[in-house]
Amino acid sequence: MSLGILRSRAISFASKRFLCTNTASAPLPPPPPPSPNAASAPLPPPPSPRRWNFLKYAIVGAITGATGLAGYASYAYSLEEIEQKTKSFRESAKHTAADGGTALDKFQGLLYSTAMAVPTKALEFYLDSRRLIEELVQSYTEPYTDKLLPDLLPQEQHVFTLVLDLNETLIHYIWTRDTGWQTFKRPGVDAFLEHLAQFYEIVVYTDEQNMFVDPVIERLDTKHCIRYRLSRPATKYQDGKHFRDLSKLNRNPAKVLYLSGHALESCLQPENCVPIKAWQQQDIDDTALLDFIPFLEFVARSSPSDIRPVLASYEGCDIPSEFIRRSKEHQRRMQEQKHRGRFWK
Repeated sequence: MSLGILRSRAISFASKRFLCTNTASAPLPPPPPPSPNAASAPLPPPPSPRRWNFLKYAIVGAITGATGLAGYASYAYSLEEIEQKTKSFRESAKHTAADGGTALDKFQGLLYSTAMAVPTKALEFYLDSRRLIEELVQSYTEPYTDKLLPDLLPQEQHVFTLVLDLNETLIHYIWTRDTGWQTFKRPGVDAFLEHLAQFYEIVVYTDEQNMFVDPVIERLDTKHCIRYRLSRPATKYQDGKHFRDLSKLNRNPAKVLYLSGHALESCLQPENCVPIKAWQQQDIDDTALLDFIPFLEFVARSSPSDIRPVLASYEGCDIPSEFIRRSKEHQRRMQEQKHRGRFWK
């Protein structure tokens, strides 16, 4: 009796263990479908890759086209020309229907203004950006003011202005590894400045920086013959070079002479240029500055109404030599006229 009871209990325990094992290893049933009354709606399907590619290409194309158009407009037209050409377009974007118009006219006007808002804003942004950039560039390329020199005193209105370059005209500087920077004074520069300061307003106009110009002139001009000194911020930067712009000197251009070893290459007013041989420190026998004194003194004393035709008559000549030749020829003619007068008497 007890053996039968044990057997039945063993069978019952084995069946229970089998049922538990099958239940744990069996996969879970799928969740039931959501009811139509569920609070959350199903997610929309993701956009197709073709739509995304078209949108990206369209944006890139629009940016590229706008950039190319802005670049061409900046190259081909000035800011004033673009403002003039686009004035009617910008005004048309402000179009509104008249007060007495129909509802359809007002709707069309509103629709047109809305459609034109984006290109108009883009155009205004371009004009503002270009104006800002041109002002910034102009601050680096143009002289810092339109009047580089103060007004002449009333009693000095007849005085000529002698503008002098610095390097290879009055001095020459070099740099070597052994000695560093060295500055050499041109022969005759002291006598040149001291003598001509009696007749001219002398101005040094160079493309060197202030930190170099000021100490050099302090040592060069101990007698203060040079009235004003102008350095690189007073030049005009153009085509990769710094040019002297004599029109910004606040002086009558008919009474301005620019003396330089690189006059025609460094000045925007060639009609006012007086070329002199460029000097370097090896030429210790140079007399070019002293040779120019007779011509420059004669100009100051004779005071021509306009120096530019006078300089044009010396074009292609060595001015000191040609001046001496003309002076001798003038004296010879005067002597001949004097002898003829004596003969007839």
